[in-house]
Amino acid sequence: MRLNTIDWIAYALTIIGGINWGLIGAFDFNLVAAIFGEMSPLSRIVYVLVGLSALYLIYTATKLGKSVHHEPQTRVMR
Repeated sequence: MRLNTIDWIAYALTIIGGINWGLIGAFDFNLVAAIFGEMSPLSRIVYVLVGLSALYLIYTATKLGKSVHHEPQTRVMR
């Protein structure tokens, strides 16, 4: 499967969101809020884009899962 530009953007934003949640959980530090301001319009846009990226990746994963067909393997006895 080849990734297009939207896929790469979705992965990057989801990774950013995951790192941000990791920082919040481990150190009580919100990187997005530190860069863009606490609930500023720009930070809210980042949060929405991260959420939409996660939804897009869920959709892509379910679509990919439906297209993968596993053929039963036959054992060759020697």
